[in-house]
Amino acid sequence: MVKLDRIYTRGGDKGATSLATGARRRKDDIRVEAYGDIDETNAAIGVARLAIEARDAALDQMLERIQNDLFDLGAELATPHDPEKPLDPAMRLAILPSQVERLEREIDQLNADLAPLRSFVLPGGTAAAAHLHMARTICRRAERVMVTLMQTEGEELSATALAYVNRLSDFLFVASRFVNRETGDVLWKPGATR
Repeated sequence: MVKLDRIYTRGGDKGATSLATGARRRKDDIRVEAYGDIDETNAAIGVARLAIEARDAALDQMLERIQNDLFDLGAELATPHDPEKPLDPAMRLAILPSQVERLEREIDQLNADLAPLRSFVLPGGTAAAAHLHMARTICRRAERVMVTLMQTEGEELSATALAYVNRLSDFLFVASRFVNRETGDVLWKPGATR
């Protein structure tokens, strides 16, 4: 499906890039911004995975599946619907409701034995938790950009794609608590530093 034999093409030297359809867009186009933020989320998850200890192999496998999902989502974002050039549905990658449902099941699995929260959680505790929080905040930015994309005239985005990113930020939050389960959450203490 993918063959990269040359990494640089010089095609973007003047500030434009190609979508998967071959259409050219400025590099600051809202669609390009959206899949760039998804790419950044994916990279942050990769860093988080480096910090997750071997005893959390199940969580690492979940994160690996998510990284693959994010490539699918990037492909969906890079392939806008064009009614004049419809794609064969079998060739179009798109996030499916089953992927959102899988995230929900995994959130419930990770959250099952965690204590209910009595305060907001500060990013930190373990290195893995801090990295997962970083990925979560990048994911939330991607979600905001995707909402803007959905509201942009002439652009389309599936509601399932947006639901996936919304659920992913919840997953990353719960995963950060899960990796801190032995040391405990780092809780916000309102007004404690006044």
